[in-house]
Amino acid sequence: MKAPIMEVFSSIQGEGKLIGRRQIFIRFAGCNLDCIYCDTPESKNAANGIEISIEELSKTVSHLLTPDFHSISFTGGEPLLQADFIKLFLERNDFKSMLETNGSLPSQIKKIAGLIDYASVDIKLPEHFASDNKGDLWEKEVDSLNILIEKGANSYCKVVVLPTTKVDTVELIAKHIKKELNLPSKVPLVIQPASPVDYWVKHSPKLFKMSEKAGKHMDVLTIPQIHKLLKVR
Repeated sequence: MKAPIMEVFSSIQGEGKLIGRRQIFIRFAGCNLDCIYCDTPESKNAANGIEISIEELSKTVSHLLTPDFHSISFTGGEPLLQADFIKLFLERNDFKSMLETNGSLPSQIKKIAGLIDYASVDIKLPEHFASDNKGDLWEKEVDSLNILIEKGANSYCKVVVLPTTKVDTVELIAKHIKKELNLPSKVPLVIQPASPVDYWVKHSPKLFKMSEKAGKHMDVLTIPQIHKLLKVR
């Protein structure tokens, strides 16, 4: 079995709850969404990846292990397009794992949720797309989150905000997530200001308002992309 992979590298996690942890990132090529803020637009096209076998990937990962290694991060693109590949890789390799997903493929999450230790589900806003055709993406994101929680994955939601994002929109997202979760679990919401941080020089007060409003419903963290500030991958 092979999958289209753009790159495999060791770096510091710059987003979310595992920020600062040393991870080996496996970036898959190919995505089923087209977000306007994507920071790796080249990963949207599966043709940009190189077909790599599980054996080849395992060997590459083994060469990148360091004493401070914490976990594997499956990212993209959208890694769940390669759920069968990820499942087999994790069954053959005893690594802690993190899934970074847009949450649009709950049927694929079911295949690997029991093997995932940490998960970041990216909640999309209508403004994240050039067109207004979001369909039933919201329901799929919530389904994916519930599946991960039920299987024991340490999960959180992430919402990328732009200077144009309305404060009330972020509160509405937090309110709906809290309402739709099947389990009474404290799932954090990470508000991630879109890079570059220069966007926020004149808009930082809005970030406080977003946190305050969302904090009525969820445990909120506001975290920028630290790896961008450090200028590392």
